[in-house]
Amino acid sequence: MVAPMDEVFRALADPSRRLLLDTLFERDGQSLVELQAHLPMSRFGVMKHLRVLEAAGLVTARKVGREKCHYLNPVPIRLIHDRWISRYAEPMVAQLTALKAHLEEQPMGVPPRHVYEILIRTTPERLWRAITDPADTQLYYYGTKVQSDWKPGSRLVYLEGDQVTLDCRIVEIEAPHRLVHTFTMVYDPEMAAERPSRVSWVIEKQGEVCRLTLVHDDFDGETKTYREVEHGWAEILSGLKTLLETGQPLHVGEEAEMPA
Repeated sequence: MVAPMDEVFRALADPSRRLLLDTLFERDGQSLVELQAHLPMSRFGVMKHLRVLEAAGLVTARKVGREKCHYLNPVPIRLIHDRWISRYAEPMVAQLTALKAHLEEQPMGVPPRHVYEILIRTTPERLWRAITDPADTQLYYYGTKVQSDWKPGSRLVYLEGDQVTLDCRIVEIEAPHRLVHTFTMVYDPEMAAERPSRVSWVIEKQGEVCRLTLVHDDFDGETKTYREVEHGWAEILSGLKTLLETGQPLHVGEEAEMPA
């Protein structure tokens, strides 16, 4: 979830909250008990800091079994980057823009996943169209055009020219609120040989805005696909938000390679 920038800066101003972000950067998906071990304060104090980070969109939380796991959400940082840094120093800071690191170690029973949330000032119908219309995806999804008949079980592909770069299969679809599909990056032989992972798009209307939650999971461990997409999703969602709120595509300096 992306809050106004003043909330993001306010959340980042506290050293304890920055330490929580650093901790999630080192290992994502930690529970409250695990995070408390890194701060010299009570469980209630850690909860208060996590609520501030969640309100600013810097952290998202998801139930995994009986535990509530916390994930670093890099989208607000990416938006700050796109607003200022990319304009002047993109080549020099390209390696520093993404705050979502791959999981070096997983808690028992918690598979690797990427979780993102973003608020976009639009309607569910317009957001759904941006996700499913090739004329829109070409403007924010690394120049690729999405193609499908949008029925359960149908093939869904992203095309760069005539070449299929992503080959997917629709698992669930409920327009304009939910889309779940498999995910295979076929332009790279190693990734094409991996078992398909899964991407879930969930749209929730909240007043004048929509909350878009994107979860990329069902990886067989820290695969090459898992590592490749971790930074690409933040840039895609940032571009999607810019397109819907301004009507213009987002230009972030040097053209990035197609990670997902």
